[in-house]
Amino acid sequence: MSDRDGAAVGDDAGDDADPEGVAADCEFVDCAVGDRVDGVATVTLSRPEARNALNAQLRGELTRVLDAVEATHGSDGVRVVVLTGADEARAFVAGADVTELRERGVTEQRRASERPRVYERVADLRQPVIARINGHALGGGCELAQACDVRIAHERAKLGQPEINLGLIPGGGGTQRLVRLVGEGQAMKLICSGEVIDAHEADDIGLVDEVHGDGAFDDRAYDLAASMADKSPVALEHAKKAVRAASRMGLDEGLDYESELFVGLFATRDKDEGIDAFLEDREPEWEGR
Repeated sequence: MSDRDGAAVGDDAGDDADPEGVAADCEFVDCAVGDRVDGVATVTLSRPEARNALNAQLRGELTRVLDAVEATHGSDGVRVVVLTGADEARAFVAGADVTELRERGVTEQRRASERPRVYERVADLRQPVIARINGHALGGGCELAQACDVRIAHERAKLGQPEINLGLIPGGGGTQRLVRLVGEGQAMKLICSGEVIDAHEADDIGLVDEVHGDGAFDDRAYDLAASMADKSPVALEHAKKAVRAASRMGLDEGLDYESELFVGLFATRDKDEGIDAFLEDREPEWEGR
């Protein structure tokens, strides 16, 4: 197995477009499609003995599963992903695997840092990704959550970028995505102090979007996933692209890109179906094209 994110894990990596089948061959990643909501895949990181620390194998397996999830994109496939940690791990992702970092020199780390990494794979997935942050999301785990499109946190969750305590800085996008989410001052405070904050403070500064306790946590995460999965897959994909562009482009460039995506939807059957269903006062039947 290569150390690069997304590298082969097994001889048939990338050949199987069945997310559950791909996950069945993984040691640290599970996938269940439609178990809670039709059209929603729950991708669970499960390395409990290391609190889901992101080692090379876990990153590679997650990339494989996400590749398979994306391959199902369409009206009958996965429309939304819920990414979470196994409850027995007591963490979303507690961070990078520090042992791996200690063993690397400059050449090895430069190779491991080449993009696309698992963070970009999550951010660029065609389907929206909801982070179900069920516990600690620190370092690389916080960066993985930032790469998701929406972050729903349990009230027991802790978040932060403590890399500075190891003589490092965030290397999975934290210095860039965090600034876009919470602003330069809050990002500088978290990154330069290594401070770990609770879910409610993370909500206050915009690092997570909602916080819930046991009674509402899962219901809210999957209600939100269901409301997304009920929409046209092609419109969801275009919406994600357009919103993502806002933090990557200037305003004029972004407006042009939004217009291009908007106009492009007029060539789809789903646009006609959505308008016809509205005018006929019925539920639309999306084709995903």
